[in-house]
Amino acid sequence: MDFTATDKSCLTWTGDCLAIGLSEESLPLSGMLAELNQRLSGLLQDLIDEADFKGKEGTTAVIRVGRTGPVRKLALVGLGSSDHLKLESLRRGVASAARIAKREKCKTLGISFPMWNNAPARTAQALTEGVLLALHHDTRFKSDNEPNFQVEAVHLLELAGQEAALATGQRITDGVILARDMVSAPPNVITPLALADLATELAETYGLSLKILERAECEDLGMGAFLGVAQASDLPPKFIHLVYKPDGTPRRKLAIIGKGLTFDSGGLNIKGPGSGIEMMKIDMGGAAATFGAAKAIAQIKPDVEVHFISAATENMISGHAMRPGDILTASNGKTIEVNNTDAEGRLTLADALVFADKLGLDAMVDLATLTGACVVALGEDIAGLWSPDDTLADSLTTAADTAGEKIWRMPMEEKYFDGLKSVVADMKNTGPRPGGSITAALFLKQFVSETAWAHLDVAGPVWTDKENAYNNPGGTGYGVRTLVQWVLSA
Repeated sequence: MDFTATDKSCLTWTGDCLAIGLSEESLPLSGMLAELNQRLSGLLQDLIDEADFKGKEGTTAVIRVGRTGPVRKLALVGLGSSDHLKLESLRRGVASAARIAKREKCKTLGISFPMWNNAPARTAQALTEGVLLALHHDTRFKSDNEPNFQVEAVHLLELAGQEAALATGQRITDGVILARDMVSAPPNVITPLALADLATELAETYGLSLKILERAECEDLGMGAFLGVAQASDLPPKFIHLVYKPDGTPRRKLAIIGKGLTFDSGGLNIKGPGSGIEMMKIDMGGAAATFGAAKAIAQIKPDVEVHFISAATENMISGHAMRPGDILTASNGKTIEVNNTDAEGRLTLADALVFADKLGLDAMVDLATLTGACVVALGEDIAGLWSPDDTLADSLTTAADTAGEKIWRMPMEEKYFDGLKSVVADMKNTGPRPGGSITAALFLKQFVSETAWAHLDVAGPVWTDKENAYNNPGGTGYGVRTLVQWVLSA
């Protein structure tokens, strides 16, 4: 798909579908839109009247203009009140426009949307992201995979000179789509070995450095928590460490750590009926966001050093499986009584956090599909954020708002750690049912000592069963846009 930032306006552009973003305050028509209506012999106003279009966010209307005029189809997209216009409003609005263009079989799409906050670069980037994400459709595993209609060219009107912003939007979207495809793929395709191969491909393609620690090397580092989870699988664990380094001295050094459970059976505490075991391919959603961010950041090339880490394995059942009651020793020497083998993600993250904490970083963030409790608390659209560092928490919240992904900071209630105390070890891997997502964060905190750290529980938003905005059913790629924005603004 070809993107162009042009100085043409809705009055001078010609093509298949002209999509106009209208706020509630855009009506009645005035200025350029009134002139466009006049040039179209009143057709724009007719569409507004017939559709009772009022510019409400999420509303659309489309009409055929004709075969011989400057445009073949005219589409209207409601953006809501201009007083509350956000970049996410533009992304969602332009996603609707892109879907209309595809449905109406329009090869060329002209986007005439208002500028956000007098920021043409931000506007162009958001519009690019919205179009590309809306038109991505994963058909890899369909036997009837006939090519369907594709929009070929998108023109962003009155945004000439914003080619760099278009490129940034496309690179970020590359990362989001990679994460989507990873989460949507079945667990017999995305295995720990497949994650290692993907890391190798990213390193070779984009000039990243890569170290993959095999089981013996993890044993040498004392990663007993990670290897305890991995010991029942027939597939070998892979501890993946990708690094992007800018030219010159990096302004900051950061790490992104993603939970990489390519399938989670629950172990000997096997997931029962209604547990969603068939969906446990999504348990590497944190790793998917980490790899997606790596792909985007390696192309954007910020002046920040970024480490991308994932302890990849399966949580399976065999005669070698860890048992409830086993005691594991993490690589920082802390001991963990396993009282639930289905709380395995935090065990893999424990050793990954210890590893990252020794890298001399300014800050690090982990992402994990960690707890159902977080989904109960925040629903399926919002990730939970835990951090003892206010500055880091604020920077992630700001990055998420800019990126259009929802997070909510949750409390680090230290007294809840009492529920993790063990009679025979330093701690148990799970606590009482109440506050389960909080105790999970407090467990992770025990494996960080030197570095500013934040934890994102993304169990809800990494997957959707319904088409919404710019997501088709499947993996959402959640977290990539926030992570990239965090790195760029660090």
